[in-house]
Amino acid sequence: MSTTKTKNGFTKHAFGVIDSKKNKISILKLQKMKKNGDLVAWVTAYDLPFAYVAEKAGVDMILVGDSGGMVQLGYQTTNPVTMDEMIILASSARRGAPNTFLIGDMPQGTYEVSKEDAVSNALRFVKESLCDAVKCEGGIRVINHIKAIIDAGMLVMGHLGLTPQSAVSFGGYRVQGKNVIGFEQILEDALALQDAGVFAILLEAMPPEPAQQIAQQLDIPIYGIGAGDKVDGQLVIMHDIMGFYQPFRPWFAKCYIPDVISGFSNYIESIGDLKIVGRENRSDGLLVLAEMAVIKYIEDVKNRVFPGKDYSYPIKDAELKELRKSKYWRE
Repeated sequence: MSTTKTKNGFTKHAFGVIDSKKNKISILKLQKMKKNGDLVAWVTAYDLPFAYVAEKAGVDMILVGDSGGMVQLGYQTTNPVTMDEMIILASSARRGAPNTFLIGDMPQGTYEVSKEDAVSNALRFVKESLCDAVKCEGGIRVINHIKAIIDAGMLVMGHLGLTPQSAVSFGGYRVQGKNVIGFEQILEDALALQDAGVFAILLEAMPPEPAQQIAQQLDIPIYGIGAGDKVDGQLVIMHDIMGFYQPFRPWFAKCYIPDVISGFSNYIESIGDLKIVGRENRSDGLLVLAEMAVIKYIEDVKNRVFPGKDYSYPIKDAELKELRKSKYWRE
């Protein structure tokens, strides 16, 4: 596989087999990154092309989220997504990113009913799609089922804050952790998940200040998707990075195409014969543009540029003052 540097600083790869020598990240490495203050940059992917792009760009991890039911399959919410559909999406992503740590998102109804269901469906991700771990929403209410998956020898990531599968119980898609009751419940859930043995937790839709409290008080990595810039890493949905989802875009999501489009244009202009490059390498179109966008996103995360204030949920001074009265708050 050929690799060259363009005059614009972007790496040009020949489309083909991904480097099999790439070392997949481990949970020990993730722990070390938290300890050293090195941020993790990861994305969702649900198919071969975007997973391929993510691995080529150098993401630390890929989540095959049940959000794929919305951005790929066209559902209005994540709730209708089935396990069979998730297996198809995860298997496709694995083929596109054979050397990247891959997490399968357990869809609603596949782990809540019983320990047996939880273990059986988690095993499907590991055996049929070759996922390295699974992700489950919820804390104390599903802790026994999550622990059953862990006891069966599989890695589990927790998911707290705004949990889309149960968003109706919150009154819709609302920012979480802004009051004492909400913050303390999330922290208690996080501590319970840590005690159960999850290797990391994803916090969704929280202001930076309460999310920071959780990241600082737990030993395991705490990642954010719309949880500010004080956590141990960032997740963004690939279709938001690309501007590929029309119905809506979350407050915390940034489309990176405008950031790299001029570089892509300069890169195309620098190619002598587009026909030859297209036929030989397929390095003349959206795969290159997408890779540039993900590379820029990774750089912004690692350099603490993204999310920043522009892509974080604000909290009012009065709300923060009340939060600081929590028995769990540490100054």
